[in-house]
Amino acid sequence: MPKLTHPSTHPPLPPTTEDDRVSWLRLLRSRRVGPATFHRLLAEHGSAQAALAALPEVARAAGVPDYTPCPPGVAEAELRAGHAVGARLLTLADPGFPTQLKDISDCPPLLWVMGDAALLARPMIALVGARNASSLGTRMARSLAADLSARGYLIVSGLARGVDTAAHLGSLEAGTIAVMAGGVDVIYPAENTKLAGDILASGLRLSEQPIGLIPQARHFPSRNRLVSGLAQAVVVVEAAAKSGSLITARTALDQGREVMAVPGHPIDARASGCNMLIRDGATLIRNAEDVIDALPQAASIATAPQTELPLPPTPTLRDIAGLHAQILNRLGPSPLAEDQLIRDLATPAHRVAPALLDLELDGRITRHPGGLLALAQSPIHCIGS
Repeated sequence: MPKLTHPSTHPPLPPTTEDDRVSWLRLLRSRRVGPATFHRLLAEHGSAQAALAALPEVARAAGVPDYTPCPPGVAEAELRAGHAVGARLLTLADPGFPTQLKDISDCPPLLWVMGDAALLARPMIALVGARNASSLGTRMARSLAADLSARGYLIVSGLARGVDTAAHLGSLEAGTIAVMAGGVDVIYPAENTKLAGDILASGLRLSEQPIGLIPQARHFPSRNRLVSGLAQAVVVVEAAAKSGSLITARTALDQGREVMAVPGHPIDARASGCNMLIRDGATLIRNAEDVIDALPQAASIATAPQTELPLPPTPTLRDIAGLHAQILNRLGPSPLAEDQLIRDLATPAHRVAPALLDLELDGRITRHPGGLLALAQSPIHCIGS
């Protein structure tokens, strides 16, 4: 049966000039403008320059008076800082921008990269898992990474302790991609400073965050969506039932990626998340062959004749601001289940999910274990995602 797909979320754009890159950077770094708002503004106004000129009025319409976009000097300083550390800025319009990310709704308009950017054209598999992984878990991750690398797959992970570190080490020689939660030049955790330097020799470091930014808790969910978005499949090796790795797996499913998991002992808390994923339909992984065997079906589906469906109407900034207000009015200091919130709003989940991520990244809501949501302690007013 032909797969029903939408056209690419982000259509081709003309190459950017140096002035365009400054304008794109100014727009993205403007207060409360995230990837989703950036793409809406660009589509509505035709260029970043026009969007910047319209932004104060857009903000006023959304209830934010006295709004000033990011000054040119701030964007120019970031470009100079990036070049000083040897980083390169990729825009969505550049030929080398990873095509996989163009399929996700909140695709980053800009990426800072350090290392071999040509690796972005290779097929990728993400390996993620517990920071406090067992010795068996790290051995498994390193072995999987090495075997998959030997078969031509590029390993993507988040440079965290535990499974991420093992995945990078196992694929270091063949090339690996580290997706950073902070600036591409800021190594976190500091104990991976040598590993991060070694990755530059044959791999790539990548981040959507400003140069020099020290990562904070709210940056990690954003980072995780890039880890899964770059890859054909996400393999989880050891993860607790309530962990960031399961958030990455959920994001991967939302993005249409394959989700796989290494099983563990039922009484080991570090394996409970993986066992839950397998129970719910994730592919059970014992070795690299299991991963590769699970990919051809996805590949054959991708090459089958496709019937395109028309894209649903793009919500306006006023629509997004209204949905944000409804969500904030429904939530309070006591956690509420996400499923219940969606039912209360009587709004499709595919519209609510991006809004929740926007509000979470803006620091206005807090996500608690078990899929619960609550208002953050100090809400920050914003104009959108």
